[in-house]
Amino acid sequence: MISDEQLDIYRLESTLLRVVRDADSANDVKGIVVAWDDNTVMIRKPNRRLVKLDRRYHYQPFSEPRVSLFSIEEE
Repeated sequence: MISDEQLDIYRLESTLLRVVRDADSANDVKGIVVAWDDNTVMIRKPNRRLVKLDRRYHYQPFSEPRVSLFSIEEE
């Protein structure tokens, strides 16, 4: 889970983030941190809509390469 301190840094610097929710990059959310509480984070997308996401997702700056947290095991 992302820390309050890291979220505050992202909010103050208006860092464009990528939120990795699953293995499919098409499901990533791109936006900036607006607010958060103990369980959720509010992200403002480029189209100005707000999205409420779980804090357990992976938050990373959009400028960094996408981190894949999921691997497919071959049998």
